[in-house]
Amino acid sequence: MPMIDLKKLQTHRTRTFNLPPAKRLASPASALKFVDARGFVYFWPIKGIDLPSLWTAVAGNRPVADKHDDPGHITWGWKDGALDKKMWYYAKILRKKATMISLEVAPYFYALSENYGSPEEDYLLAYEEGRLTQSAKQVYETLLNEGAMNTLDLRKASKLANAKDSEFNKALEVLQADFKILPVGVAEAGAWKYSHIYEIVPRHFPKLPEQARKIGEREAREKLLSLYFESVGAAQESDVNKLFGWKKDLTARTITSLVEKRTLVESEHPKQKGKWLALLKLVN
Repeated sequence: MPMIDLKKLQTHRTRTFNLPPAKRLASPASALKFVDARGFVYFWPIKGIDLPSLWTAVAGNRPVADKHDDPGHITWGWKDGALDKKMWYYAKILRKKATMISLEVAPYFYALSENYGSPEEDYLLAYEEGRLTQSAKQVYETLLNEGAMNTLDLRKASKLANAKDSEFNKALEVLQADFKILPVGVAEAGAWKYSHIYEIVPRHFPKLPEQARKIGEREAREKLLSLYFESVGAAQESDVNKLFGWKKDLTARTITSLVEKRTLVESEHPKQKGKWLALLKLVN
């Protein structure tokens, strides 16, 4: 079985993760170029997940700083400033963590979501089938009927003011992960004078459902998995399952298709056990 060349892999990731000595991202425009090149990235690095992040591309390969005046936190301003500009798709998506997706790639994600073209009905079907909690249903209905709203007002209007914080936050995360709502701005509300404004996805990105309708699920998975491996270079099947959360048989089928197309090659890692998958150019 081919062996992964670790030197080639490191060189590849240095480029795709924008690590030193690559020039640091220094503006929203360079951040947009980075997101578009990768297809999708995390906002901050997530422990246990290999994926490019905006933080790392700006601040280097180091933990997110606690100090608010750290130069790397310029990313926070870029992210907030872009929410209403539709530069990219931003929400808690992959593993329900803050994800930035190129607008060209967003339809492939949406094609795999449980949205079928009717914002007024899809959520009801999800609720009836037990895929949406009562709290998530109330949050979505509030935004659907009343329009964009900041987090504090949304919680009250959804009749969740007395609910646990975890219950309300989970509702927001579940709705974001299934491409039903997303943050579209920031309001000066609450004790910290900082609150995300949420809106339903079809209202903020009205063309997205139609763009996604043309994409089959198999095509969508192959596209996203190809982009993932273009970013990380090599990974194991368990890494794919961990990131995307697809059913294992669907992951296996997608990998098999990409191996048959020679997009990926089954390989070994010189320092780790188990079967790996890598880009053809990164193996000996």
